[in-house]
Amino acid sequence: MSLIEQAAKRLEQLRQAGAEFPEQPQKINAPLPVDRPDRYRLEDGSPNRPDSPLFKPQKAPEPPLPSPPPKASLRKKVDINLDAIASAGLLVPNATRSKMADEYRVIKRPLIANAMGKGVPRVPNGNLIMVTSALPGEGKSFTAINLAISIAMELDNTVMLVDADVARPSVLNMLGLPPASGLLDVVDQDSVDISDVLLRTNIEKLSLLPSGTQHQRATELLASAAMVRLLHDMANRYPDRIIIFDSPPLLLTTEARALATHMGQVVLVVHAGQTAQSAVREAVGTIESCPVKMMVLNQSRESASAGYGYEYGYGYGYGQNG
Repeated sequence: MSLIEQAAKRLEQLRQAGAEFPEQPQKINAPLPVDRPDRYRLEDGSPNRPDSPLFKPQKAPEPPLPSPPPKASLRKKVDINLDAIASAGLLVPNATRSKMADEYRVIKRPLIANAMGKGVPRVPNGNLIMVTSALPGEGKSFTAINLAISIAMELDNTVMLVDADVARPSVLNMLGLPPASGLLDVVDQDSVDISDVLLRTNIEKLSLLPSGTQHQRATELLASAAMVRLLHDMANRYPDRIIIFDSPPLLLTTEARALATHMGQVVLVVHAGQTAQSAVREAVGTIESCPVKMMVLNQSRESASAGYGYEYGYGYGYGQNG
């Protein structure tokens, strides 16, 4: 005889002997501890107690997962050696007053006014400024870097310097920085966030967008719908930002002409005493659609009495057309 059968037989013997047993277990009236997993109520509102015929053991709720930390900025920080670029003749912020710094103050004023609508009607896409030249070797990259640093010294503006000379990029090299992903990678993939490749610098208000990975269809990329979307985003994301594009020479490749159709302002750098007037006229003819065209005369030699000595070797001139 099994234990269960023995227990049943003993229970029957006790009943026959007059022992009384309750038909159902007594209800437990004590409140359930708050940490019991069976503390929930049934569908009819009654407590879900172990003594209930409808008792359904329930698992305690899982503790909520901790919120993920906010996504960290992916913008990489790079340090420009300010002493090195100063030795190379480039502007540095907070330097003592110099002739070149004064010249760039004169050059940047109308550009900023056109971009921000300060005292003049705001130019459409005026914060997109392309720095170019008719031919190579006229100092466009030198001018683009100095112009960007000069504008970064303003109190009210931030600057992005874009190396758009995708065939012969030089901005990072001139600033003593290694090659990096940039413009072509963003346009080619059309899904990379520009912040993933944008470089913050130790010049507080200056950021850099490198030219990126070389691509055999660079011209087509710069003329693509993805590039147009990128330029629109760049122009409108930050109202205080001015974007300087160091572009290829106008008469050497077609990339600069493709870019110029989306620019609000174009700065044409001309090497004094070297660039033929016919080349300058032809270059200006390729950017007729741009609302504002200005000219910077590089390597001009003014007389010492005019305040620009031969040893300095840099001058300026500008005009507005359009």
